[in-house]
Amino acid sequence: MLKKTLAIFLAALLAATLIPALGQELTQPRLDSLTVGNPTPMRGDFFTNMWGNITSDIDVRLLLHGYDLILWNGVDGKFTVDPSVVSGLVTTVNQAGDHTYTMALYDDLYWSDGTRITAWDYAFSLLLRIAPQIRELGGNPYRAAFIEGYGPYVEGTAKALSGVRVLSDAMLSITISHEYLPFFYEMGLLSTNPYPISVIAPGVAVRDDGEGVYLANASGEGEPLFTADLLRKTILDERTGYRSHPSVVSGPYTLVSWDGVTAEFAVNPMYKGNENGVRPSIPRLVYTAASNGDMIEKLKAGEFGLLNKVTDARAITAGQELVQEGAFNMVAYPRVGLSYVSFACEKDTVSSQAVRQAIAWSMDRDALNTGYTGDFGLRVDGYYGLGQWMYRIISGAVEPPVEPPEDETDTAAAAEYEKTLAEWNALELSGLTAYQVDADRAAALLDADGWTVNDEGIRVREADGKSVALDLNMLCPEGNRLAEDFAAGLAENLKAIGIRLTVHTLPMNELITQYYDQSGREADMYYLASNFDMIFDPAAGFLTGADDAHTWSVTGCADEPLYALALDMNATEPGDTLSYMHKWIAFQQRFNEVLPMIPVYSNVYFDFFGSVLREYNVAEDVAWSGAIVSAYLSEEAPAAETTEEDVIFD
Repeated sequence: MLKKTLAIFLAALLAATLIPALGQELTQPRLDSLTVGNPTPMRGDFFTNMWGNITSDIDVRLLLHGYDLILWNGVDGKFTVDPSVVSGLVTTVNQAGDHTYTMALYDDLYWSDGTRITAWDYAFSLLLRIAPQIRELGGNPYRAAFIEGYGPYVEGTAKALSGVRVLSDAMLSITISHEYLPFFYEMGLLSTNPYPISVIAPGVAVRDDGEGVYLANASGEGEPLFTADLLRKTILDERTGYRSHPSVVSGPYTLVSWDGVTAEFAVNPMYKGNENGVRPSIPRLVYTAASNGDMIEKLKAGEFGLLNKVTDARAITAGQELVQEGAFNMVAYPRVGLSYVSFACEKDTVSSQAVRQAIAWSMDRDALNTGYTGDFGLRVDGYYGLGQWMYRIISGAVEPPVEPPEDETDTAAAAEYEKTLAEWNALELSGLTAYQVDADRAAALLDADGWTVNDEGIRVREADGKSVALDLNMLCPEGNRLAEDFAAGLAENLKAIGIRLTVHTLPMNELITQYYDQSGREADMYYLASNFDMIFDPAAGFLTGADDAHTWSVTGCADEPLYALALDMNATEPGDTLSYMHKWIAFQQRFNEVLPMIPVYSNVYFDFFGSVLREYNVAEDVAWSGAIVSAYLSEEAPAAETTEEDVIFD
């Protein structure tokens, strides 16, 4: 496979250098507080991703909720138990092929209110997240179909979730059903943060009578207390609900306040430390929205101490100039996510693959990318991000995980090594269509799909006895200047092929609420960006309808081959990375054809910060909220230090 580096590679590599401050005289920063700005406003989903999953909220969750059973090891590319949480692990396999993981927990895990965290809290977390009541509250329950006994429990035909057992206050087991195996990220399925039942479901207790865990009244009497009405008050209350105002937490910080724009955090005194035993040293954090237009000026003025996930090219350039002046540092790292135009495929207007492809053939994604990210982003043609391990391998940013034979004289082993290495090097994404502006091709697709132009110049087609017009609406986040590019460029190109597009903007909170269909989806298209979870599992986002059709919930796209390919990716033996890569490419090819979303770009994130912030290794942690635990504030002269995060582009 031809691999090459572009000019952006040099720019990103240069930007990845932490430049020592030169001692410029500026406003003296506080050493007991750090104000962090992010161009993506928070929505207030500080509990789980069941009501939304924007990046700024994800970062807050990492501050507040700790002690996950499982840890992602980015160096080895594997999941392991968190050594600060799990003191021992035993894995067994029964005759049916179910895998049971029995975990012993340390007894020094505490909530921020000083009460002990036990195995019962982890069981409650699982029971809460899979509860049908969550859907009544407008959330998307966690689909833990991999847990043995999940189906009968959520359907109400079984009293207990048999695949989860609490064996003592310090020991629990989770059984993964053989029907779900093999699963490439098998250990990752155990990922669970504890949540406090005393706050979320007061009066409710987790029970285990020997056949699995279930929820019951703590008193053992009366009507069930665990209801949607109870959770609506404890989770969704705008002033006190756990979704936006989690009070008792397990992470390195506690939430002091949240006013809808700005959140303030204080160190959790009960936090024992992360997997390396490190506790936070910065007493107070303030996290708020930062505008691309003036964020660098405010950083220089001392209003911000850290700018996180800067993507706007003009802001990046201004930040680089500020760093060159001295007293400020920067670090760059590839994004594990992308921006995209997502379709509401349940609508007759964009339910057709031909229409979606025609729109893709009318979108100048290169111009959109360079207009916003400059030399710091790259057009992508699939559902991937530059920082994902799969892309980093296939682009040559990291070496394939193939070890040469220990015995150099073993010719058979050497031949096998060369063969395997050649197969790795042959992996590529060249089969993906690079949609560019081509009005003739777009029009031909619409013609073949039965769309004709009416007197108003708009394409129409009969569907289910009614006339459907390609008079489309797209929503973009308010304040995002890409909306202007869409309005000026895409709308004009679509007009030429008989599609009318009107671009609207909404505050991020309102846009996300509509996108996740929590208040009805009005638009045909949504411009958004998101990052991937540690477990890349698109299959988990598919919903099963009454006719057993599988619909990708966030897109409304029903495509059985795409769902089958997502399942096939998962059904790879852990460690068989080469097979997984072949399946990942097949999924990308189908995604590229079906286009439930049009990928636009993935990019390099830039963080800019004052020289008083030390040991801020965000390139290793990916999230600022993970890196900040090991960071500290100091006015002492810093030693020269550099860090490089290679970013290679196909």
